[in-house]
Amino acid sequence: MSYQVLARKWRPQTFDDLVGQEHVVQALVNGLDQDRVHHAFLLTGTRGVGKTTIARILAKCLNCEKGVSSTPCGECGSCIDLDDGRFVDMLEIDAASKTKVDDTRELLETVQYTPSRGRYKVYIIDEVHMLSGHSFNALLKTLEEPPPHVKFVLATTDPQKLPITILSRCLRFSLTRLLPDQISGLLDKILQVESIEADESAVMRIARAADGSMRDGLSLLDQAIAFGGGSLKDADVASMLGSIDHVHIAAIIDALLCSDASALMEIVNKLVIQSKNLEMVLDELAAAMHRIALIHAAPDFRDPERADWDSLVERAAQISPEDVQLYYQIAIAGRRDLGLAPDPRTGLEMTLLRMLAFRPVDAGSVDMGPGATSSGADTGIAVGDSQKPVQVTTRKAISAGNEAAKKARTTFDNMHKTGLERPSESPELSQDWTSLQANLELSGATREFARNLQLESTDEKHWKFLVPDTLQHLGSESVVQRLESALSTHLGHSVTLDLHTASEPVKSVAAATERAAINRMSEAERSIDEDPTVQEIKKKFGAKLVPDSIQPLQ
Repeated sequence: MSYQVLARKWRPQTFDDLVGQEHVVQALVNGLDQDRVHHAFLLTGTRGVGKTTIARILAKCLNCEKGVSSTPCGECGSCIDLDDGRFVDMLEIDAASKTKVDDTRELLETVQYTPSRGRYKVYIIDEVHMLSGHSFNALLKTLEEPPPHVKFVLATTDPQKLPITILSRCLRFSLTRLLPDQISGLLDKILQVESIEADESAVMRIARAADGSMRDGLSLLDQAIAFGGGSLKDADVASMLGSIDHVHIAAIIDALLCSDASALMEIVNKLVIQSKNLEMVLDELAAAMHRIALIHAAPDFRDPERADWDSLVERAAQISPEDVQLYYQIAIAGRRDLGLAPDPRTGLEMTLLRMLAFRPVDAGSVDMGPGATSSGADTGIAVGDSQKPVQVTTRKAISAGNEAAKKARTTFDNMHKTGLERPSESPELSQDWTSLQANLELSGATREFARNLQLESTDEKHWKFLVPDTLQHLGSESVVQRLESALSTHLGHSVTLDLHTASEPVKSVAAATERAAINRMSEAERSIDEDPTVQEIKKKFGAKLVPDSIQPLQ
């Protein structure tokens, strides 16, 4: 006897055998048991989730010799013939190969004839969206009012292509993608019955690779059993699938944390030698960044399906949330553009180098947990007690020709010469902070926070600022530390910030910029309103100015 593939051998024969799709099964079972069976069904969903299987089980339920019910006997002649695919009153049509209107008309000519053997004639039309427009028109009337002995079951992976007139004549059931746990559960059962030894991690790897499709999972299981010579080892399955082991992803993350481009290129070279699927490298790297983001946001959460969770927890303490988001976005963008690269290796290498190139140079220390430190080649940060000032030395800061650092030190010296230990309303003090903060190496939330501060007083190592009470939430510990780091770098010595909340409006750079923008807008509106030509038009035609349409010249 010839070998029967697992996908056919283990095809569900009753609704109880189905894995998942409980919402569809419940509706069909209740309809069959209560004798409320619609004449047309539409099953939608991705490949391998059970559309055709449900259609065949429904046909069996309708034609079982013991009566219509949700639990066919499976022993009568009709049930056996349906299981073997030779029941004459079940017509299974592949619409992809019969798209012409003549094919549809030929099919519909047989609808009027009563069943030869069963209780109902069941027409299963797979990939129904492939029918032509004329075929749909020919099907419409029959689909709406078929003879009482006919049932239609339409199946498609692309319901958007169906005419609304077809959709409105059917009961629609959307089948969902299966979860890895659901797929692995059936795979474990099959392996136990088939007496095949398997690693648990290998089964879960196949379940994840199936991508929500039970049929794909069974096909991959067949392939893995053949590949492993009758057993499933995780290393064999990973090799067969071209999977990327979490050890490789951990090595890439470590190299990124150290900004070690040479190590990254060496890892890529090893993956190429091992004939790994380089597209999956970016997929797995993005998935790892997603899990690190979860660890940052919900430290108590743990994904039991992931064997690499503990190693990611360790690395999450060494990487800031900002860098995680940056790496994630670059990984998915690189994955999307990989087909445009000269070859996959070049695309992967450029994506990893892009992660190094675009990492913020002012990324400071973020306290992710006890003993946590941030890392990176562009910053050398020694983090002590959270209440102490942060000592920072960057590559840019130690450059003797750094013009921004020279300008900042000159500004600081001038401030002391003119005696800037003054009250907060001093315009000179505010102006000095305006020019100084513009030269700091800041970005993102840190730059926005600095623009909303008012410098109240300063001496050599202690800078006192006022913070609007409405914006004090911006001053997180990491933001304050990065601002201290930037000031320390530009001034050449450590600086401690002393922040105080102010309920009244402060004289910040952001406030001054907003006032200037309002003044420019007011001046522009006044200039337009006083223009002689505009006044003449308003007088003759009763025209009115639309304020939002006026923009001041920069």
